[in-house]
Amino acid sequence: MIKVEQLSKSFGKIRAVQDVSFSALDGQITGLLGPNGAGKSTTLRMIYTLLKPDSGVAYIDEIDISQFPIEARSRIGVLSDAQGVYDRLTTRENIRYFGQLQGMNDQDLENRMDELLIMLDMMSIADRRAKGFSTGERLKVAIARAIVHNPNNILLDEPTNGLDVKSTRTMREFIRKLRDDGKCIVLTSHIMQEVAALCDKIIIISNGAVAAQGTPDEILNKTRKDNLEDAFIEIIGSEEGLA
Repeated sequence: MIKVEQLSKSFGKIRAVQDVSFSALDGQITGLLGPNGAGKSTTLRMIYTLLKPDSGVAYIDEIDISQFPIEARSRIGVLSDAQGVYDRLTTRENIRYFGQLQGMNDQDLENRMDELLIMLDMMSIADRRAKGFSTGERLKVAIARAIVHNPNNILLDEPTNGLDVKSTRTMREFIRKLRDDGKCIVLTSHIMQEVAALCDKIIIISNGAVAAQGTPDEILNKTRKDNLEDAFIEIIGSEEGLA
């Protein structure tokens, strides 16, 4: 479970995030939405301890990320917008390296790696060096590395970005399986069809603050719209929002 209470972050005179609060539960997919520059990425970076909040607090499974950042990190897997796949390493070597960083023993690591290669349909590239991989192939490697240690909390920034139709379907099925396994998943996406297909709860951030949150049906009811795209535009275009 991830719980965020009044997180704020400024860069100079710019208030990137202002008193953001929400919770993401185990066994659910929570969508973090907003226009470019709204504060989504800054919020995620504070949750996974890359940035220190100016104020407020976030908890990973009731662990205060500011007081116990190392323990909090061990309980999360992160796919950020900077994937950083090592070109000179094979897919297996990329995944294995991150598993070793997480302190996994050799047998558990090899078993988990084989499981992920099958689940993400990567057996054909398992022993190829990453240099020359497509965007979709690199994305799959990055996700496998992020969750090799089987964390309970998973943060995914645009998890289907660059994937073709078949790979997108595979990725969505994979994310649903993580949810069905009881994982807490927070994802960002600009694709409203994907949000509608995956998310149990939606948090909409506009101008650094939470403008609305609830289930997809609750968001639609609040805006009196027939689809999430129209509801999203209605919310971010409203000066007062629907928080």
